[in-house]
Amino acid sequence: MSDQPGAHAEPAKPHHQSFWLWVMCLTGVDYFSTLGYQPSIAYENAGLLAPLATIVLVLVTLFGALPIYWYVCGRSHGGQGSIGMLAKLVSGWGGKVLVLTLLGFAATDFVITKTLSGADAAVHLITNPNWPLAVPDDAEKTRQAIYVTGFLLMLLGASFMRGFREVIGLAVVIVGAYLLLSGIVIGAGVAHLVKHPEAFHQLIEHIRAGEWYLKESERPLAGTGLFTIIAISLIIFPKLALGLSGFETGVAVMPLVKGRPTDDPKDPKGRVANTRKLLITAAAIMSVYLVCSSVVVACLVPPEHLVKVNAAGAERDGVADKELKAKDRALAYLAHGENRAGKLLPFFGDEFGTVYDIATVIILWFAGASAMAGLLNLVPQYLPRYGMAPEWTRATRPLVLMFTVINLIVTVIFRANVDAQSAAYATGVLVLITSGCVASVIDVWQRRTGRWYSRLCWPFLLITLVFVYTTIANVFEKPDGIKIAAFFILAILVTSFWSRWARSRELRFAGFKLPDAESRLMWDTIRDLELTVLVPHRPGRRSLANKEGQIRREHRIPRDLMIVFVEVELDDTSDFVNEPELRVTREEGRYVVKITGAASIAHTLAALALEMAKVGRPPEVHFGWTDDSPVSGTLGFLLFGEGNVPWMVRDLIRRAQPDESKRPLIIIAGTA
Repeated sequence: MSDQPGAHAEPAKPHHQSFWLWVMCLTGVDYFSTLGYQPSIAYENAGLLAPLATIVLVLVTLFGALPIYWYVCGRSHGGQGSIGMLAKLVSGWGGKVLVLTLLGFAATDFVITKTLSGADAAVHLITNPNWPLAVPDDAEKTRQAIYVTGFLLMLLGASFMRGFREVIGLAVVIVGAYLLLSGIVIGAGVAHLVKHPEAFHQLIEHIRAGEWYLKESERPLAGTGLFTIIAISLIIFPKLALGLSGFETGVAVMPLVKGRPTDDPKDPKGRVANTRKLLITAAAIMSVYLVCSSVVVACLVPPEHLVKVNAAGAERDGVADKELKAKDRALAYLAHGENRAGKLLPFFGDEFGTVYDIATVIILWFAGASAMAGLLNLVPQYLPRYGMAPEWTRATRPLVLMFTVINLIVTVIFRANVDAQSAAYATGVLVLITSGCVASVIDVWQRRTGRWYSRLCWPFLLITLVFVYTTIANVFEKPDGIKIAAFFILAILVTSFWSRWARSRELRFAGFKLPDAESRLMWDTIRDLELTVLVPHRPGRRSLANKEGQIRREHRIPRDLMIVFVEVELDDTSDFVNEPELRVTREEGRYVVKITGAASIAHTLAALALEMAKVGRPPEVHFGWTDDSPVSGTLGFLLFGEGNVPWMVRDLIRRAQPDESKRPLIIIAGTA
């Protein structure tokens, strides 16, 4: 049948597939790169309780996020992740709005990944002793950070404009080098603590005494007892949620994971199993690095080089940002040998520290590349298919330009401040993981039978509640995150519905599906008639005989002209692309074209008439008058695929077929 160019998503091109461990490095450039700033952010938000809060984060990672995404990758093996799962589970306009909202959070996640990673890369460059420019004060440091971050983001955009693609081999080298160097720094710190346990004992004493270097305003509970310490760690761990960023991208790279030769494309068990190995390995590696780095930083980095508060949580007067030498670069600080304990290894110092800075900058820049690729994959997958974006959004270069401009604006707004952007980043990450939890609970519920308590997956429900709490706590503690996400959501909703309105009069026809040979035979028969008269009919309101008698009388149709009745059954009217099923039957000696699964009555009738016009004389489509007002008719057409049908059919045909001699004729007379 017919196929309207650009009306539907292009079939996915086959991906080059690789060994799962190498693909893990591709998602690792996003996940593992957070080590560049996570230890510092953990300390800023939790003080000396950072190791305990990090342990809570690791437990949530291993026993919460990991089981959920273990399930998600088995149910969404095409790489769509939690958004793809929810898109399949919900329908209608409510489903579209939900998906658009999640896209807003995903955009927040990916955009802030780029800007935050670029900002932290700038910090590592500017604070390096070999940096050629002087940094006399905080204002100059901020100015240079904005320029360097902007340069890195424009370099990223230029790379994609030239057709940049993630190369798994390059990711393996980058991640391998970064993990090795970070492992050396963290391992040296752990070894130092083993040899000199007094630093660890001092940490314990500070915690027992309530000397946490945690802002007074951010202490949720009073007291210094064991249960208070545990409770505070449970309350503040959501602030460390940046360490959960790798799971959604881990599922997104599934198409690149090599499975077994015997894999069924519809159920690739080998690829699913290997992706689960990827998730487990990445989570295990990151958990070890997070806990160890947090302990090492808490024990070996002087608090006055990380935060502006004293042991009691009161602000220290007159502290400039440049005095916080370890801020946003705690591991690099140790690699340069700047800590009081001296160099942890003999070769630590400016040379090794510079090598570590270079490795950190590269993986942070590549994390931005991974995020850009995620955006370029996500936007064309949903918005054009929903009719909520212009067709140019399917092209790479316009999207790259748009996202690069957005990145630069976000960088200027946040003044390239890593800590200021962390809340928005954590909010996007947590909402996506929570959506994965909800999708998993709903999916298990729909697949099971029996009583409600046996259909419910209780472990998943418990994990969902944990992430709902974590997300809400993060939003209350750091409201800036939800504000930024709300901006992206509002922008996506407004532009999406404006685009849907602007494109509502496109034919958006992807072809009819003929279910059987009998329908195809009768379809060819009525198309070959000298002149076909199409009459839309709503079944149940009146018999075909009564309808035919009335239409012939009011429209003065001769008896020798055959009337073909058309019945259209709507499915999900929020869908944009029209690809319904067409079945032709004979009832009471009359041809009846029954179309099911349509998104819009007007578009379906226009497409049917244009299809018939391709063979022989264009058909006539006869309507009765409608009682709908222009406003209600237009709204009914936009939202529900109904309303003001005759005029809309005429307009759609006029726009789709510029040649008047080939246009079907629309006739309105009599009553509806």
